[in-house]
Amino acid sequence: MNKLSRIPTLEDIQETHESISRLIHRTPVLTCRSIDEMCGGARLFFKCENFQKAGAFKMRGAASALLRLLPEERRQGVATHSSGNHAQALARGALLLGIKAYIVMPENACYTKRKATEQYGAEIIACAPTLEARETTLQTIVERTGATFVHPYNDYNIIAGQATAAKELLDDTDALDAIIAPIGGGGLMSGTALAARYLSPKIRVYGAEPANVNDAWRSLRAGHILTNTTTDTIADGLRTNLGDKTFDILQRYIDDIFTVSEQNIVYAMRQVWERMKIIIEPSCAVPLAAVMQNTSVFTGKRVGIILSGGNVDLDNLPFGHYPAQDA
Repeated sequence: MNKLSRIPTLEDIQETHESISRLIHRTPVLTCRSIDEMCGGARLFFKCENFQKAGAFKMRGAASALLRLLPEERRQGVATHSSGNHAQALARGALLLGIKAYIVMPENACYTKRKATEQYGAEIIACAPTLEARETTLQTIVERTGATFVHPYNDYNIIAGQATAAKELLDDTDALDAIIAPIGGGGLMSGTALAARYLSPKIRVYGAEPANVNDAWRSLRAGHILTNTTTDTIADGLRTNLGDKTFDILQRYIDDIFTVSEQNIVYAMRQVWERMKIIIEPSCAVPLAAVMQNTSVFTGKRVGIILSGGNVDLDNLPFGHYPAQDA
């Protein structure tokens, strides 16, 4: 595959899907009648990327980017900064392809995600939990090693890979009225929006993010990129800001963004654990929380939800800190 220097086309997404198939799972689409009833009678179709290799959708984008490296770039290795899921995915993909991986992780990264990244053979470099610290530490690593930086989300090669999750969801379900995914840096949401517009132009495309870190919601309304002033959310995978590439795609192809409270994120996460008997992480629960908070928008609709990942620290689950009754 050639490297992409512009917004991926449908042909790019299809080629990417075929090329990465040996490195990923085709994850199932599940339903849950009791959760449908909780959402005002919407019919929900959950694309379960929590069952993906490395535990999250990030494996798709990482595989796409790694397979597009030139021979010399493979020899020099790859580097990135990530709080967890992209780190694990890039490390695992690099291991499978015989490529050295250098991963900058914030000191407060989830222990489970850090441990998995180490087990995939990556060299981990810790930094302070700020975007500035991530970027300066990464620059030092790139200068020292000559490794190629693989951006966690603001990269068309990554976006093409993430788009394959929505492609599979649309292939595996009959006509959806809407599709919704979580927004952090916007890689998954951008890919989801592109796949939906190409394959089902009439579908409504929504994003969801924590109210505490709502840079995407504010940015789309302002017409330019705004950053978060805090990373205070339990959804650790969504603490990043949009990039110029992801912002451009979302401006063109997304219909709206919903923001959700911390309490409702945990409540939605709990419902999936209890009723579907599957493990999801807080970031993954944000789209379902958005549907639950906005039932009037989704009542009677067929809605695809990207369950983005299931990497959680089982020693630090949030359920006891929030009420078990309806949020």
